[in-house]
Amino acid sequence: MDKVVSKIIYCSIMKAVIYIMGVAGSGKTTIAKLLSAETAIPFFDADDFHPAVNILKMKAGRPLNDEDRQPWLAVLNKLAAEQAQLKGAIIACSALKDKYRLLLQSGIAECKWIFLQGSYGVIYARMKNRNHQYMTEQLLQSQFESLEIPASALVIDINNEPAEIVEIIRQHLSEKIATRS
Repeated sequence: MDKVVSKIIYCSIMKAVIYIMGVAGSGKTTIAKLLSAETAIPFFDADDFHPAVNILKMKAGRPLNDEDRQPWLAVLNKLAAEQAQLKGAIIACSALKDKYRLLLQSGIAECKWIFLQGSYGVIYARMKNRNHQYMTEQLLQSQFESLEIPASALVIDINNEPAEIVEIIRQHLSEKIATRS
């Protein structure tokens, strides 16, 4: 897709909040950064908003629970609501459970969900080959156990190349825009 079409898509979805979601290691940050670069919609990584206590817990190899995530999700919702009033946002966030997604989209007029889905084996192999400050492959099992597959998201197989995934997302957004016109 050329830059003119990308800009048309951007203008049409401006002020939308697009969440790129999935378990750790599914490629959320990579895809969100690529999509942001092509659309000029600001990118935010939810990992950057964890309170220190959550980071320490994960560094110790202990998974977060619902109570741990609550303040973090509230901060992300506030960020998303603020960005929706400006240029919109692309946010890479695990958003593992339905109740997390409800909180993340609360008060936001236009919210889109993109779920990057892959097998445990594929994602585990990816995580072994990357260096993350606190999210290790040991915590991956807890993420899969917590994951509730979203009913209303665009689901994309992570076995596609990153450029292909971004193209699938752009096509999906184009179709959504066309149906609104």
